Amino acid sequence: MRILLTGSSGWLGRHLAPMLRQAGHVVTGLDVAPGADTDVIGSVADRVLVERVFDERGIDAVVHAGALHKPDIARYPKQAFIDVNVTGTLNLLEAAAERRCDRFVFTSTTSLMISQAIRDEAGDAAIWLDEESGPIAPRNIYGVTKYAAEQLCRTLARESGMGCIVLRTARFFPEEDDTHRTLSGENMKANEFLNRRATVQDMARAHVAALDRAPEIGFGTYIVSAPTPFARDEVAELKRDARAVIARHFPHAEALYAARGWVLPDTLGRVYDASRIERDMGFRCKTDFAAILDAMQRGGELQAAHDANYVSPKER
Repeated sequence: MRILLTGSSGWLGRHLAPMLRQAGHVVTGLDVAPGADTDVIGSVADRVLVERVFDERGIDAVVHAGALHKPDIARYPKQAFIDVNVTGTLNLLEAAAERRCDRFVFTSTTSLMISQAIRDEAGDAAIWLDEESGPIAPRNIYGVTKYAAEQLCRTLARESGMGCIVLRTARFFPEEDDTHRTLSGENMKANEFLNRRATVQDMARAHVAALDRAPEIGFGTYIVSAPTPFARDEVAELKRDARAVIARHFPHAEALYAARGWVLPDTLGRVYDASRIERDMGFRCKTDFAAILDAMQRGGELQAAHDANYVSPKER
């Protein structure tokens, strides 16, 4: 297929483009910043540019990974999020539908599921989050615009018959967390494989799987995260004493962490359940918390990419 990949210079795009090519697809990369996998410099908010790319490149399918993200809230006005994340998504969806593309994959985020109440983690149990969780009450403009874009995907899929898959991605960014600084970046990322992180390689693989299955599924929304080792009936104990639950599943974790001067979480406030994408598509992230511990035990490189100095290409 001839695929339009937006956000091709970004962290996900630079890993996804080679995978798509390895799968036999012809990839046209579109991004506001130059990059090795970017063929067209421009914004998805530019409708004329979007339509020209579709026509000149004969696009058959779209993977829409380009967006303004949560860290951009400090750099861009809310209108920019509307222009890029909402209008840009509509531009792509309508161009794809008008040209009878049969598949469209949209990179969304689990962040839109996290209301202020969930973020405050004030309850007596960890929140178990799956695709049926709600009501959806995004706490910032990033989540608001991503949720609006999801609904555009739903609407255009229904109206046009185009297969459209929404992937709500868990954390996979390489940089430091901009809200938590109590742990080292690597320690925090390793912990998050318990409940809300995946590798960028697994995120890219999920997009390839979604692209393959979109026409068959029609429309679907899926959380993508490393499979959690926990069960739903452990949520109260996870909030009260996460270390005890972790020790039950991974008796050797405490010692492996201590050898690095790391600490396991005392409490967990939320858990992402990524089982639906496995049931529907047969997709499962390869790297989970067990794989992280195995790499620690072998003295190998952790698969959780960490780069404290990472800067988005569009900001360079």
